Amino acid sequence: MGLWQRIKRVFRANTGAALDKIENPELVLQQTIRDMRDRVPELNNSVAQVMATERLLLKQKENLSAQVVELDSKIKAAVKMGRDDIATAYIGQLQQAQVDLDRTGVQAEHAGVASKQALKARDNYVLNMKKRTAEAMQLISAAKQAKLQEQLAQTMDSFNIGDDASTFNEMREKIDRRVAAAEAKLQLGASSVDAQMQDIEREAMDIQLQDKLLEYKQQMGMLGAGTPPASKQIESGQPAATEAEVLNDVLVNESGAEGSK
Repeated sequence: MGLWQRIKRVFRANTGAALDKIENPELVLQQTIRDMRDRVPELNNSVAQVMATERLLLKQKENLSAQVVELDSKIKAAVKMGRDDIATAYIGQLQQAQVDLDRTGVQAEHAGVASKQALKARDNYVLNMKKRTAEAMQLISAAKQAKLQEQLAQTMDSFNIGDDASTFNEMREKIDRRVAAAEAKLQLGASSVDAQMQDIEREAMDIQLQDKLLEYKQQMGMLGAGTPPASKQIESGQPAATEAEVLNDVLVNESGAEGSK
């Protein structure tokens, strides 16, 4: 194959591919329907011309028939009057009129056949046009549906459900792990030895503060002499006085002091 043939083949292939991309089937079908409908008036004009020719030939045939009858009457009248010369002239005209009548009759028959054929062809074209139009409308509807499906497919492709689901599952797993780790750390911190030691130290500090408070109250004569501090009660094995008992002793001592005054 020559170089020029190969270039032509490549050019035609590229041109065909480009046309396939830009060619819209819906628009092409709509234009085809318009073209078919535009041809109907042309066909009607053509059929009308054929039918007009038929009518014209029939009219001419009718006129020639009348002329033949008239010439026949004139010949008979001329013969009765003894005018052979006039009768001979009318006979020549009659013969020509008969020839024209025969020829016009044949032409009228042919025109009638042509008129019927043209009318039938026009009717067939109209029926075929309606059929093609219906098919084209169905194809256009199918093309629109295909276009919508393509758009939906593109939308679904752009929104990848599988990837998003895996992302959600991965993030959920990470969050669950963090929550579990935080709960474990909280539980471990609450039950650790350091936390227990802090509780014991806090309790011991409270006992020391209570002892200091009782010492101040003893020094001020607000408590009985035999009431030991809370820490001494704990060491001797005696239960420490509750806050309510301490308040009662204070009230009793204060009332006794006021009575002695």
